[in-house]
Amino acid sequence: MSISLILLVSILSYSFKDIIGYRVVALILLLVVSISAMLFDIFPVLVSALLSAIVLNFFFIPPTFNFNIDTSEDVLMFSMYFIVALINAVLTFKIRQFDRKKQNEKEKEKSIQLYNTILNSLSHELRTPIATIIGAIDTINDNETKLSQENKKELYNEIEVASNRLNRQVENLLSMSRLEAGTIKPTYDWFDVNELTFSVIKENANDAKEHTIVFNPNENLSLIKIDGGFLEMILHNLIHNALQHTPAQTKILIDVECVDGTFNLKVSDNGLGFPKEEINFVFDKFYRLNGTSTGGTGLGLSIVKGFTEALNGHISLKSIKGTGASFSVTIPVETSSLNHINNE
Repeated sequence: MSISLILLVSILSYSFKDIIGYRVVALILLLVVSISAMLFDIFPVLVSALLSAIVLNFFFIPPTFNFNIDTSEDVLMFSMYFIVALINAVLTFKIRQFDRKKQNEKEKEKSIQLYNTILNSLSHELRTPIATIIGAIDTINDNETKLSQENKKELYNEIEVASNRLNRQVENLLSMSRLEAGTIKPTYDWFDVNELTFSVIKENANDAKEHTIVFNPNENLSLIKIDGGFLEMILHNLIHNALQHTPAQTKILIDVECVDGTFNLKVSDNGLGFPKEEINFVFDKFYRLNGTSTGGTGLGLSIVKGFTEALNGHISLKSIKGTGASFSVTIPVETSSLNHINNE
């Protein structure tokens, strides 16, 4: 490409050599070498610099069609041209090399920072439920005859809660890795969103003991064609995020509707809300608000965004600090005139 560029410009310049003169041609060829230096590696640029010097000498500097140069002025011009072209090529390559090195250093620093963030999050989020499970099992084994049925029930409940928490974190990590790898593809089928919503609320019942989840099913909502697993993951993470990061007695509202081929899901609460300056970052991986309570890896909302976009949808957040938050998900869907499907 660099050789072709030199030859093309040389041919065009040769057509107008009587008008522009060979000194202007030298400047044009030098410009082409400079452009090549910004586009290509050092070897093709050096080749183009050498080729342009040969072309300039043979076809443009009088006497033409040989390598003799009659005047000392033209000898000096040709020598300066060749030197400047080589220096320009080398310096431009060095600058590009330096820029690449700085960029690699920034990416490496960013990777280390991300690794530390992941490690800090996982060190607590995975070790805590594991420690709870091991501790409860050890207590049961060491005091099996001394523990009352009520004590055993409490320990079994702790194991169940810790296991669910551990499973949730592992699922989030696997989901995020699959999203980033692009291996998750939606599988569409017909779903009753009201039924799916009640199912997700039931899954979060243990975490919602100090909260109130309000969902009034939309009786006019038709069946929609969507990936039910994706939608369940979106709704689950939005509800879990609200339960985890709002104070006790907070009310969480869920609204679903379908208008003109667009499914709308809204999950809102009357909790503390988000600071205005944080709203643009809440969907970033491993991002957690300063001062939030311990718990979570900061993956939930980024997974919600990933699954929503996999369904060609969009998610937005409206929030004023101190007055609560409202997440809105919109997804284009097909709708059915049937409100339910009979079991076959």
